[in-house]
Amino acid sequence: MKRYLLASDFDQTLSFNDSGIVLSELLGISDFREKTAGLSRIHLVQQGAELAYLLLHDPEYRRVRKEHLIEVGKRVRLKQNLSLLPRLLGELDGYDFAFYVISAAPQEVIQSALEGIVPPDHIYGTRFHYDPASGEIQSIERVTAGYGKVALLEELRAQLPVGHDRVIYVGDGSSDIHVMLHVNRLNGLTIAVSENKYLAQIAKRTVLSDDAVSVLVPILEDIVGMDAGGIHALFESRGLVLQEWDKVQTDLLTIRETDAAPPLLA
Repeated sequence: MKRYLLASDFDQTLSFNDSGIVLSELLGISDFREKTAGLSRIHLVQQGAELAYLLLHDPEYRRVRKEHLIEVGKRVRLKQNLSLLPRLLGELDGYDFAFYVISAAPQEVIQSALEGIVPPDHIYGTRFHYDPASGEIQSIERVTAGYGKVALLEELRAQLPVGHDRVIYVGDGSSDIHVMLHVNRLNGLTIAVSENKYLAQIAKRTVLSDDAVSVLVPILEDIVGMDAGGIHALFESRGLVLQEWDKVQTDLLTIRETDAAPPLLA
């Protein structure tokens, strides 16, 4: 059996929603995006850790308790066929994919959202210490954002154990840049599931789809060595049809005239 470590982000990677937005709607707070954008501009916290900072320091979010986070997990809308992804990974002959979720979202949110899909001990999110009397968040035990994802990924890799070239990471945003650079440097496979312009330049593969099992396509191609016909057949054997599969390369360009630009010819 060829063993691989497959790690994935959660917010907008396995789900459509951002945990912070869902929590803010639950609390009736309307300026979550403005607050996180402000934290991002001044680089006070690592990208992805903005919600953890607000929960610990912002007066409007100080009323959050563990039960609120669990309720948020129940309200998060997951990508289609997410429950099928671990099953399909487990059915690939000759391969053993250890599937973990590594995200800066609160651990209670992720575990609640993925209950019955991913085992709780395979989920690593931001962990808080709660006051035993009031239930208020007292401190942060761990934030899995930025370089924190790299450190945790290396811990899991050593525990399994697997080589660096047998690590796969799936993510969607700027908070995944550190870990994707790390995985790429050591010959692993990185998969982006968004058109984030910074991430798209780093990830070895980019897959855009509303279906969670879409990340299987680069895994089947680049690791299992399956051709397009085999991939279509595998999906169809599980009652799924790859209706559209467009391979495109996107050039992101910004062009402007300089002050010394010659006049355009008529």
